[in-house]
Amino acid sequence: MKILLTGATGYIGKRLLPSLVRMGHEVVCCVRDKNRFEPPPSLRKNIQVVEVDFLKESSLSHIPKDIQAAYYLIHSMSSADDFSEMEKKSAQNFRKSLQGSEVKHVLYLGGIINNEMLSKHLQSRKVVEEELAKGHYHFTALRAGIIIGSGSASFEIIRDLVEKLPVMIAPRWLKTRCQPIAIRDVISFLSLSLGEPKAHDRAFDIGGPDILSYKEMLLGYAKNRGLARSIWTVPVMTPRLSSYWLFFVTSTSYKLAVALVDSMKVEVICQPNHLAETLGIKPMNYQQALSAAFTKIESNEVISSWKDSLISGRFENNLSEYIQIPTHGCFVDSRSVPVSHESDTLDRIFAIGGDTGWYYGNWLWKLRGFMDKLAGGVGLRRGRTHPTTINSGDAVDFWRVLYAKKAEKRLLLYAEMKVPGDAWLEFKIENGCLVQTATFRPKGLWGRVYWYAVYPFHGPIFGGMVRKLAG
Repeated sequence: MKILLTGATGYIGKRLLPSLVRMGHEVVCCVRDKNRFEPPPSLRKNIQVVEVDFLKESSLSHIPKDIQAAYYLIHSMSSADDFSEMEKKSAQNFRKSLQGSEVKHVLYLGGIINNEMLSKHLQSRKVVEEELAKGHYHFTALRAGIIIGSGSASFEIIRDLVEKLPVMIAPRWLKTRCQPIAIRDVISFLSLSLGEPKAHDRAFDIGGPDILSYKEMLLGYAKNRGLARSIWTVPVMTPRLSSYWLFFVTSTSYKLAVALVDSMKVEVICQPNHLAETLGIKPMNYQQALSAAFTKIESNEVISSWKDSLISGRFENNLSEYIQIPTHGCFVDSRSVPVSHESDTLDRIFAIGGDTGWYYGNWLWKLRGFMDKLAGGVGLRRGRTHPTTINSGDAVDFWRVLYAKKAEKRLLLYAEMKVPGDAWLEFKIENGCLVQTATFRPKGLWGRVYWYAVYPFHGPIFGGMVRKLAG
C-alpha cells in the first residue's frame, strides 16, 4: 500500500515510519523542510520525500495522487494567539489535498477530549479531528493522553523533575488523573488500525491499563529508579507560576510549559472501547513503559526526541534559509589548526555538546547556559538525543544543527540561546586543517555591544576548543 505520512520529522512520525516499512508499505514522507529529514539508509528504497507546508496551498500539488492511505500527525504546541486557526487551516488544506487521490483511509492521532472543560490545545485537537472527518474517505481518530517513551516530552519532564528534586513543592494540578500509554503501544495502534474495517469512521481513546494522578506518576518513576522522593502540593501556585516551575526545573521550553500546564489541569481518561482486543494489542502498564524507555536510553537507541522539534527552541523558519552564512555586516572569529588524524577529529566534532561537553572551558559554557535560562532561553539542558550520531534539525544544547555531513567533514550550528542577533558556529576540515568559524550578525546597537562584551572570552574558549578538537 502507498501511504502518505505527514509529520515524518516529528516524534511520532519518525517512529511510525520504520513500522510501516517493515509491514511492506511504500511511504511518501511529507515534510516542510527536506533539510531536516535524514531517514536511515535501510528505509530509503521504500520511501519518497515531498516538501509540503499545509499552511501554503501552493505546495499541496507536491502530494502524489496515487496514495491509498494517509496519516495526519501534524500538531502544534505553539503559544501564538492564532495557533488554533493555524491548525484548523492546516487540516482543511490536508483534506483538500486528498481530493482526486486514491485515498481510502485517513488516520489521525489527537488527544483525549472526553472532558467538557478542554484546554485550548485539546479543543484545537478536537476541531482538527472534526475537519479531517469531513473528507470522502474512511476516517479513524486515535486519542491519546500522556505518552511515555524515550524522548517524549512527558517522559523527559517527569525524568527531570524526579531526578533533580528530592523534595517537590508542586502545584495542585499534580492531583489530576490521566491514563498514560507507552509509545510502542501508540505505534502499534497507528500501524495496525490501517485498513481495519472495524476502525473505520470511529474515534477511539487509547491508553494503558493504569489510571494515575501526575503525582502518582512522579512517585512511580522514583520507585522504578530506586529514588526516595517526597511531594507536597500547594493551592497557591498559579498557572503562570506553574509554567515557570516547569521551565526552570525541566528541559522544556517556556511556551511548551504553558501549553502543558494548560492541558494538565484537565482529566484525560479513556472511554471504554474494544480496539485493543480487535487489533490484538495488550498495552503496557506504566512501570513497563518506563522500563522500556530506559532500555532504549541505555542502549543509545532513542529514535526521536521532542527536543529535536523546532518548538523546543526559538527557531521558526526552514533550516535552508540559514545554511548560507551571511558575510555582510557580520563579526567573524575564525581559527585553523592542523589535524593529524582526521577521523578522530571528526568523531570529536560530531560528538560535541550534551554529556560530552564543549571540550574546553565547560564551566563557562554552563554559566552561559544558566544565564540564558534566566533570560528565558533554552539553556544547555536539552543536551542531545544520541551521543555520537547527529542530523540536520537536531538540538545540541542551545544550538540547532543546520548541516551535518560527516562525509563532507562539515558541521554547522545555529544559536538558539538569547542573543541580540544571529549566530553560527561551523566546523570543517579542509587541506588537512580544522577550520572553526564563529559568525555573529548583530541586530542594532545592542548586538554590537554584546559582541564586544563577550569578545575577550573568545580567545581562551574558541582557541582552546579548536585545539582540543584537532587533537
